[in-house]
Amino acid sequence: MHPLKKLALATATTTVLALNPLLASAAQQDLPSQLAEARQEGSIWTAFALNRHLSPFKIDVNVEQGTAILKGKVENEVDRELAQRIALDVSGIDKVDNQLEIDANVAAEPGAKANLAQSFEDATLTATVKSKLLWNSVTEALNIDVNSKDGVVTLKGRATSPEAKELAGSLASNTNGVTTVNNLISLSAQDSIASKVQPPSANPVEQLSDTWITSKVKSSLIYSRNLDGLNIKVETKEGLVTLNGIVANFAEKELAVETARNIRGVKGVNADALKVMARTAG
Repeated sequence: MHPLKKLALATATTTVLALNPLLASAAQQDLPSQLAEARQEGSIWTAFALNRHLSPFKIDVNVEQGTAILKGKVENEVDRELAQRIALDVSGIDKVDNQLEIDANVAAEPGAKANLAQSFEDATLTATVKSKLLWNSVTEALNIDVNSKDGVVTLKGRATSPEAKELAGSLASNTNGVTTVNNLISLSAQDSIASKVQPPSANPVEQLSDTWITSKVKSSLIYSRNLDGLNIKVETKEGLVTLNGIVANFAEKELAVETARNIRGVKGVNADALKVMARTAG
């Protein structure tokens, strides 16, 4: 199952339980595992998409109770073993059920070699946007499919509010390499009602490790087209993020703060040490 779809399923289940307390105790322990599995699937899928050896292949990933199930076709045994090793490196994965088939012709299809570079760029762009949506506290559980072709990103799925749809589009458009965003995310009255029954603000801040938060804030700053993320240092202590470094102007500083604030698990952002570049005379 796609990680974003599993996240959406878990969110929908949460809403149902909120409306029917009698079911809550029976499924309470299952919801955290669904969310964890969806995030593990997302991590594995992203790692495959960012790997130049595996990105051309279509590999389906499903995680069940710590076991990653891989299906699809790869070109050779080396690629098959590489996919298994990458999956095992993901936190929480104890075993890999490697059902990948070897097909020497899978990479020799018409135009496959000629389009390898573009396929890698598209896969990388898709993975980047998917990651930003998963890391964001507002869009993490939305049922959004992401497709990229020649720098054009298309978003499809459903959002619980116009604000969530707009944020998903902004996260995609503010990504290096994206030229155009087709935001085809739909809204429905049912989704809007569900979001009001259990608004995101009513949930406590998710407890995530400081290391996880730091890495995701750093990555999001680097992925941003409007920031030089390499010049911004990030530290996290008990969910509080501190930004240090130099930005070109106050708009970049505000964007850096907003980017960090929206990452899951962040309790606050201190940007006092993030300085705006002084204007040179003349």
